[in-house]
Amino acid sequence: MYSCSSLLISFPAASLLLRNDEVCTKSVINSCDDCIRSGPYCVWCEQLNFTKAGEQEAARCDTQAQLIKRGCRREEIISPQNKQKIDKNDPLSSSFKTQEPVQLSPQKISLNLRPGLPTTFTVSFKRIEGYPVDLYYLMDLSYSMKDDLEKVKGLGQALFAALKSITEHGQIGFGAFVDKTPCDENDQQCEAAFGYRHVLNMTSQEQEFNKKVKEQFISGNLDPPEGSLDAMMQAAVCGKIGWRKSSTRLIVLTTDDGFHMAGDGKLAGILEPNDEQCHIENNLYAKSSEMDYPSVGQLAVQLEKNNIQPIFAVTKNVENVYKQLSKMIPKSEVGVLSSDSSNVVQLIKDAYNRLSSKVTLTHDNLPDNVRVVYTPICDHAVPAGDSEGVCDNVRVGQEISFNVTVTADSCMENKSFIIRPLGIKDTLTVALSTNCVCQCQDPSNINHPHCKKKGTITCGICRCHEGFIGQFCQCSIGDKDERSLRASCQRQNGTVCEGRGDCVCGRCQCYNTEGGSSYHGDFCECDDEHCEKFQNKLCGGTCKCNRCECKDGYQRPKCKECLGCPDPSALLLTNVYLVSRNCIECLGFDSGPFKKNCSETCSKSIYHGLVEQLTISSKQCHQKDSEGCWITFMLDQLVGEDNYKAEILKQRDCPEPPSVVAIIGGSIASVALIGILLLMLIKLLLYMKDLKEFRKFENEKKKSKWAEADNPLFQNATTTVANPTFTGE
Repeated sequence: MYSCSSLLISFPAASLLLRNDEVCTKSVINSCDDCIRSGPYCVWCEQLNFTKAGEQEAARCDTQAQLIKRGCRREEIISPQNKQKIDKNDPLSSSFKTQEPVQLSPQKISLNLRPGLPTTFTVSFKRIEGYPVDLYYLMDLSYSMKDDLEKVKGLGQALFAALKSITEHGQIGFGAFVDKTPCDENDQQCEAAFGYRHVLNMTSQEQEFNKKVKEQFISGNLDPPEGSLDAMMQAAVCGKIGWRKSSTRLIVLTTDDGFHMAGDGKLAGILEPNDEQCHIENNLYAKSSEMDYPSVGQLAVQLEKNNIQPIFAVTKNVENVYKQLSKMIPKSEVGVLSSDSSNVVQLIKDAYNRLSSKVTLTHDNLPDNVRVVYTPICDHAVPAGDSEGVCDNVRVGQEISFNVTVTADSCMENKSFIIRPLGIKDTLTVALSTNCVCQCQDPSNINHPHCKKKGTITCGICRCHEGFIGQFCQCSIGDKDERSLRASCQRQNGTVCEGRGDCVCGRCQCYNTEGGSSYHGDFCECDDEHCEKFQNKLCGGTCKCNRCECKDGYQRPKCKECLGCPDPSALLLTNVYLVSRNCIECLGFDSGPFKKNCSETCSKSIYHGLVEQLTISSKQCHQKDSEGCWITFMLDQLVGEDNYKAEILKQRDCPEPPSVVAIIGGSIASVALIGILLLMLIKLLLYMKDLKEFRKFENEKKKSKWAEADNPLFQNATTTVANPTFTGE
């Protein structure tokens, strides 16, 4: 073993800072330190006289290419670079010959990074031949596993043989679990229910394993789910079961049913959350009836923390359940048991081979604002990711590597995190700090001539002695204190010179703007480049001191609206240049009085277009053309006077010509209707006349008087019939 504590890796500035995608996004820059913190490609020019009189010192901060272009010498550019230092780099072991084999290299590395600038280093890994294996067999002893227990009692020899085919340094332990459930009254070999019981510490003695397993009996339960997670949690966190420090740790869970999880304890009145601590007393889980089941997340954390890889040997009916569980627990495998667990040995061997041949590199305790990307370098690599790197089908003795790229996005000191392969104890500790301070080559003269012998040089900038201020310390504050002088450069107690200039001897010396002009005003409050824009033009007209100066009638902020001017559509009726509504008609439909000279009369002031739908956000106008059709249009005033944009609907609203058929049909219908009405009127008059005559007759009838008397000529109609046989007796 050896240590490379003096190995230092750095990169030249030119290799990193001359790329085409360099960007330096500056914010508030008052010093070299501010500059290098503002972006990974921002560098600082410490060259004296690089800035002109009155120019802000922030001009010293830019990309290297821009500073060189503006005359800064390359050797005067300050650009902190990333540094790597490997503190411990023990060589990888080839086989297991000591108690502390090395499978991951390096073991310690220190990084000093420029914020935002990534750095990459390489991590190597090699599977060791004969690496120790600790296998903890955790069996469900609920009543439904009776046949399986009998089979397992005879599998000790096969289990140890399979383990020895993997490594000479193998150990097996045994534990059992059920739930809070009773036994079947008819079964004489059924023991009382228990949550989890540790039966056998890790051992390499086959006889001891067989003896302990044969002493086990099945139990029973009330509901189908078991206390699997409770048992796995205790097996993971309790070191007393015999986990070795240097070993591949496996938990083989055999069951034929699902599992209880956090929250299910409420069914038994258990409300206390699982604390992820060891509570084994007399080989039994003492808190089984006091503490809730762990959550899947809690179990996953502890398994990963203790480098334990679970193998779920389950029956076919719950295979999908445990496959879903396996997705949430890193480095875990699922195998299907036969009905009597006879295939468990082969299942364990297959699952171990899959787990050990897949190498997953990840990290723990990553500080805030730090990013890590893993790029595996191997035959069967999974694409690079920002949380882990994966190599599959890795053979025993095969060396693989990962490129690890680390980026710190903010300044930090004395941070660290761990990089490690899942399921393996080896780790890489990454110590991390950032370089946020410029290391300038400042002259030792405390009264430098560049500063009028009244100040020192710091990264090319004058730092004035007390009583002097200014870019070159040229201003003596005299009887006034510096605060009062600066106050005279502040408007309404705001920022000195609005942040756009230097306060020199109580007066603002303004900087140049990005557009090449300069700020102006007593407090540098004015510029002529930041007024409101209309159609990408400042004010549509003149910009002075951050405000638009509009022509008469037009209003701020954009000089677009004219409150005293007629509406654009009204201009069509009044403006001498547009000459009434005829312009819209001739421009849109090539008709009307101006048809022959439309381009000369109208097109110079109106930019027009025929559209299917109006889009201008102004008042909609309607007018009647020379053909009697209605034209719909909108007007918008453009930049300048007598300059408009017109949108004219393609479709005019023209009245339709009269229908001859409708007129004839209507006439006939009208004549027929009038005839019917006349007949009905005559009928009504006749009815009224008859009714009048009938009423007259009734009245006359009432006036008549009638006397009652017999008619002498009248005889009743009477017929007499005699019975010829009647004698009268």
